[in-house]
Amino acid sequence: MPQNTLAPAGEVARDILSLFRLIFWMAVVVFVVVQGLLVYAIFRFRRKPGDTAMPAQVHGNTPLEVAWTIAPAVILAVIAVPTIGTIGKLAEPPDGKPVVQVSVTGHQWWWEFQLPELGVLTANELHIPVGSRVNATLKSADIIHSFWVPRLSGKSDLFPGSRTTSRWFDADQPGEYQGQCAEFCGASHAHMKFRVIAQTQADFDAWVRAQKAPAATPTGRAADGAALFTNPSKLCYTCHTIDGTTAQGKVGPNLTHFASRGTLAAGLFERTDENIATWLRDPLAVKPGSKMPNLGLSDTDIQTLVTYLQALK
Repeated sequence: MPQNTLAPAGEVARDILSLFRLIFWMAVVVFVVVQGLLVYAIFRFRRKPGDTAMPAQVHGNTPLEVAWTIAPAVILAVIAVPTIGTIGKLAEPPDGKPVVQVSVTGHQWWWEFQLPELGVLTANELHIPVGSRVNATLKSADIIHSFWVPRLSGKSDLFPGSRTTSRWFDADQPGEYQGQCAEFCGASHAHMKFRVIAQTQADFDAWVRAQKAPAATPTGRAADGAALFTNPSKLCYTCHTIDGTTAQGKVGPNLTHFASRGTLAAGLFERTDENIATWLRDPLAVKPGSKMPNLGLSDTDIQTLVTYLQALK
């Protein structure tokens, strides 16, 4: 389902929607009253045929001025009560649910997700168990980003340096929930997407076991791709990590289990042979400002690397 704050799938998103609906309908009432008075004034006090005299000039009306000063203050006070209550509720994670700790790091322009207690590091796709509370610690590797999953959570900024922010959220039903950066952060801000994949506890546990396993041993053409990946003349290994190999770069996403993900380039493409080849051929052409340069790979090199990457289950 597309990003839609009006279709919440978790406790946090439902609380945010409830507050939105309250304020929305209060705004509707104010709009109707103000526009009604405006229309009444237009017709009641319009110049009628034959009127030539200037209308009576008045200077102020104390009761009216007091009324339209107090009315907005009362409305804001009414809005403030549930707003402060919701902010307080969302600031403190509730007890009573299993907890999953997640460290989120925003990069230009991709997302790094680490589950420190489970020993899992992945990119652009965050798996969580349904019914558990996710405690996310947020930080940025470069500039300000904003973490947003409309159906699960509100927006939270990520800051560079030592400062961290935090947010909790949950999902009450399995599914894939689209997220993105909501803070303009450069040329490819629009391409800084991610997915939260909510699974049953059994499926989540199976995913964790698969992520903790070593990278698949390449054979055939995939073995040629592995050799090409760690070839000093190609430089792939200087930016990416593949556990169990000499590729230990930290600039780009960890690719140990690349083929277990449904997308690449931070949600820009579905993970297909054709799309991987397009990305490898010229990353900057499809994602302006990307830190991955055009390596001048031949078509043969590209197809060999595609075979290897698709084998990294």
